Amino acid sequence: MQRLLKSAKFMTLSLDTIVSLATFFIGKYAGASTEDLLFLIATIQPVAMTMIGAIAYEDAAAKRQV
Repeated sequence: MQRLLKSAKFMTLSLDTIVSLATFFIGKYAGASTEDLLFLIATIQPVAMTMIGAIAYEDAAAKRQV
């Protein structure tokens, strides 16, 4: 469990989930359009997934060098 909590991939995924949920619910109760909120979330998530992929690539490269 400690390795999971120290993982940069897990922390990025957790942050993305929290930001997406906060954006959706704050916008929903503030009266923003649901379509606009979903567009915003759909725009942010590929960036987070790319970051996770880059971290995984760096981790794999570091393991190959050892």
